[in-house]
Amino acid sequence: MNTIIHKRVAEAVAGTNPKVITTVKSGFVVLGDAQFLKGYCLLLPNPVVANLNELKGERRRQFLEDMTNIGDAVLAVTKAVRINYEILGNLEPALHAHIFPRFNTEPENLRTKPVWFYDWEKSPQFDKTVYAPLMEELKSAIEKHCQL
Repeated sequence: MNTIIHKRVAEAVAGTNPKVITTVKSGFVVLGDAQFLKGYCLLLPNPVVANLNELKGERRRQFLEDMTNIGDAVLAVTKAVRINYEILGNLEPALHAHIFPRFNTEPENLRTKPVWFYDWEKSPQFDKTVYAPLMEELKSAIEKHCQL
């Protein structure tokens, strides 16, 4: 299958994906394309599978453990009030986990709603120069929380 997840993992393996923060046991941690919530990350499995149910035993446990450890790191770095986790696969039928920091400073009409209500097109977009310091901070925290 050829999804954007497959493409981004192939780029990460090749060392050409600029959004890669770090590698964890189950795959790659990348910064989200739109940074409407500063620190929004994704966990991309390596190798890519269609969905969480295709992972069995240790591989499934590792993916979910990495996902929550990344959430702990994002929480620590961003000082968010909570982390939302989403594994959907509706548009891109390949396993990937969204890790969203949520803040009390979000607009009141969006604060308690799913992040999909945000205007992703008008949000700050990934820029390696702008987000390099955040990515370094996240990398350090993720490596600590994931015991890499």
